[in-house]
Amino acid sequence: MTRPAPVMPGVTAPDYDLSQPLDLDYVGAFADVAPEERAHQLAVREFVQDEVLPVIDGYWERAEVPFELVKKLAERDFLRDGVDVPGRPRVSFMAEGLASMEMSRGDGSVATICGVQGGLALRSIVMHGSPEQVERYAEPMARGEILGAFALTEPTHGSDSVSLETTARRETRDGVEGYVIDGEKKWIGFGSCGDITVVWARLVGDDPSTGSGGTGDNQVHGFVVPQDAPGYTATTIEGKVSLRAIWQAHIALDDVFVPADAALPGATSFKATAAVLFATRLAVAWSAVGHAVACYESAVAYATQRIQFGRPLAKNQMVQERLTRMLSLVTQMQLLVAQVARLADAGTLTGEQASLAKYTTTRQAREVAAVARDMLGGNGILLGNRVARHFADIEALHTYEGTESMQALIVGRDITGVSAFA
Repeated sequence: MTRPAPVMPGVTAPDYDLSQPLDLDYVGAFADVAPEERAHQLAVREFVQDEVLPVIDGYWERAEVPFELVKKLAERDFLRDGVDVPGRPRVSFMAEGLASMEMSRGDGSVATICGVQGGLALRSIVMHGSPEQVERYAEPMARGEILGAFALTEPTHGSDSVSLETTARRETRDGVEGYVIDGEKKWIGFGSCGDITVVWARLVGDDPSTGSGGTGDNQVHGFVVPQDAPGYTATTIEGKVSLRAIWQAHIALDDVFVPADAALPGATSFKATAAVLFATRLAVAWSAVGHAVACYESAVAYATQRIQFGRPLAKNQMVQERLTRMLSLVTQMQLLVAQVARLADAGTLTGEQASLAKYTTTRQAREVAAVARDMLGGNGILLGNRVARHFADIEALHTYEGTESMQALIVGRDITGVSAFA
């Protein structure tokens, strides 16, 4: 009979449990939130613990979209990202901020799915669509029956998206009045696996080559474009090392015709686009806090469970200093987003304040993640220990919805009264 090999003390690595929530609020940044806001936060936290964390590492590693989670998000009314949908309860900026924080604490890709579907695509339609468009799309999008994308960024226009070159021109085809859209878009979440895309294009004038008699105002307009429309081609971007569980697309729009009622009547200038991004910028700031909280939680748990030199890491002065540094950064972030959420709910939040929140929180989240990754040593690069995924995903968060540089220039313009970029 063959006997099993003996387990040698100190050789077999323990299973670290690094995913338990700490309900972190060290100085009471959220002490005055309303009971219904707190309930919304805890409902998302429960969803993260029960549905997201057990499966997300596999989706992330395989670079697959967790469509089953998308259905479950819709069932719990988390997919609309706090956007007002007729017939559904209103969600305050504070409540949705707390929800964004908890969702990102679970996973950045899942939080981005909510942000793309609700915060960008659905919000564009609700804010700028006609009553008929809202009736047609809002509720089905909240239920996850229609998946939407938001196409603003172009291959050569990221930070200077106001200079986008995708065009739309008026044209009548087979007796149907509408628009022909041409151009390219890049980094478009759900752009290759959804149902509709809100495309932002510049309305141009007469086109002698087609005999079009329409005129354009050269302003940026929004259009709801079916992803199965002839001429719409989307290629999923591969090779990403961040937000791997949501697909972004490179979209080519080649002579795509949409009827006149595809145009969003309220989206007739770049100001309409900016209004959508203003709202989502605050959600991104909250998401950064969620990523930082996840890294901090994992670092605290690891410090108490990991034994080195005959004692827990937590008994070392250097480790305690690092944990304190991370807690300080997280607390500053929480205080900032809580205050800007109060301003948003009061209707007084400015774009510059939202930019400062995004600028600050993503910078500090990167620092928290870096310290936590270092504290976990070699175990810090394993997906199963949580920090590595957040470490990578924060890099995308730091860039999208306006890079650090652009946020700084927006705030700098407000400080000095002088624009350095336009």
